[in-house]
Amino acid sequence: MSRRDELLSLTTAFMEAFNTNDLEAMMSFFAPHGVYDEFNANSNEGIDAVRAAFAPQFDGAFGEMKFLDEDLFIDADTGKVMASWRCTLTVKGQPTSWRGLDLLHWEGDKLVRKLTYAKAKVPLFE
Repeated sequence: MSRRDELLSLTTAFMEAFNTNDLEAMMSFFAPHGVYDEFNANSNEGIDAVRAAFAPQFDGAFGEMKFLDEDLFIDADTGKVMASWRCTLTVKGQPTSWRGLDLLHWEGDKLVRKLTYAKAKVPLFE
């Protein structure tokens, strides 16, 4: 299997863990020292911090969320994947969606960095 095919398979399985709401499966992709940079500028480093950041989502705090794949770019030489998506969910009883993308940095079969960017109504200023 080529490195590109491996990265495609890893990314597809990683995204599927979100859509089946399987926190344990999703966390199994992260390296112990993995980093999750959220779209709101929060950064979570290490497996415990990453798990804590995702727990509300997987516990249903935001209702049922699904990530619909839109586009995928793979740089096999660097182990980086850019996956764009549309997230569907219900807010205040109304179905809605928003677009975003993840930059995934893989080392072997482990995710060492997940950077999330999203289109928002209000820009985030630091």
